[in-house]
Amino acid sequence: MKIYNTLGRELQEFKPINEHQVSFYQCGPTVYSRQHIGNLYSALKGDLIRRTLVYLGYEVKYVKNITDVGHLVSDEDEGEDKMEKGAKKEGITPSEIAKRYTDLYHNDLKKLDILEPDVETVATQYVKKMADMVQDLLNNGYAYVTDKAIYFDVDKFKNYTELSGQKLEENKIGAGHGDEGDSEKKNPYDFAVWFFKVGKHANALQTWKHKFEGLEQPTEEGFPGWHIECSAMSKATLGDTIDIHMGGIEHIPTHHTNEIAQSEAANGAKFTNYWLHHEHLLMDGGKMSKSLGNVYTIEDLEEKGYSALDYRYFTLQSHYRSKQNFTWDALDSAKIAREKLENTIAKYKEQSSESTVNQDYKEKLKEALSEDFNIPKALGIIWEITKSDIPVSEKLGTILDFDSVLGLNLKDAELKTGSESYSPEVQELIDERNKAREEKNWEKADEIRDRLKAEFGIEVRDK
Repeated sequence: MKIYNTLGRELQEFKPINEHQVSFYQCGPTVYSRQHIGNLYSALKGDLIRRTLVYLGYEVKYVKNITDVGHLVSDEDEGEDKMEKGAKKEGITPSEIAKRYTDLYHNDLKKLDILEPDVETVATQYVKKMADMVQDLLNNGYAYVTDKAIYFDVDKFKNYTELSGQKLEENKIGAGHGDEGDSEKKNPYDFAVWFFKVGKHANALQTWKHKFEGLEQPTEEGFPGWHIECSAMSKATLGDTIDIHMGGIEHIPTHHTNEIAQSEAANGAKFTNYWLHHEHLLMDGGKMSKSLGNVYTIEDLEEKGYSALDYRYFTLQSHYRSKQNFTWDALDSAKIAREKLENTIAKYKEQSSESTVNQDYKEKLKEALSEDFNIPKALGIIWEITKSDIPVSEKLGTILDFDSVLGLNLKDAELKTGSESYSPEVQELIDERNKAREEKNWEKADEIRDRLKAEFGIEVRDK
């Protein structure tokens, strides 16, 4: 099996620490507001990686976190605290904000058929573990204290930018001097592992009492830096060294870079062997932004007549390391293709009371997945199976077996009426093709036929 490892920027053979067992940690959401489809895109990609590993025969321990404390608006040590921002906006406490949006997040995950992690770590339940790691950093000489915070001393950690490949100077801008910068910091790129309840954080809503050994500190009240959270929770649930750590590409230069530094400095061991980073979901070719009014939730999709599984099918069509562009036409196409697949399975169930797995096709699917989790290629093989001449019982069994990766709940597929009603874009192509045939423009008709099959999963037969 080959995995693209960001920590080397190349495809590498996957060799877990323990044969057939995989420790897998993924960065989860900060629950200060409703998760939109771009946020859920990350959860979907992680779910597909986890399902793939299980399908390939690995025993996976999958951990994903909920950040319900802190997380400043930027990845650096500056800006407004996200949890406090949400609490102030809605006039309730940070814990109430966390409960509200964690529940909504979990509800969206169920609709998307995203499996629950083996362990869901909630940041506020691991603050003592975070403080213990900060203590280890102090004891090991990698951290120092100022009147405002405890900082990680980046100059003492070799290969700090190995993951990002950046020059250290590129990490300086915005790395902690904004909003009342700490003049006692040794370097602008040093990052906070613990904030004291003083200065701009004097009125912080979420703080904990902790006295660090052998340290003079301005107050025992404080809270952890965002980066220390994942390091402490990963260590507590998976150990010092893990097989896979996953997150969005935006985490490479700061958050994940800092995780590596503090984890390895505190534990004296390599933190992660394989770093997986997924690309972003684009909206009409550009960035998602509330100010642009192009941010949608699963609820928004449902109000427009789509199901959460339509969106899941849409995401199956893109490799996790490729950008994917969301448009309503693309979601239309995904809806049509998913319903066609569902109807196909329903027909197979009517035609055969038995289901068996075709081993040749199963091997083809495994080969695709072993190419750095190539879900789109595997999805293409599923459509190939529907057009193959293998027995219906094997088509049914093989596709249902692979649905453990796709997560489309095909076992409950029922034949839907009105499946011949297409989106305006598809109907326009069909009409255009009919016109081309009337004009005896066979080349254009064939081009449109091929496009309908490739883009929408619709096969046209002329009788």
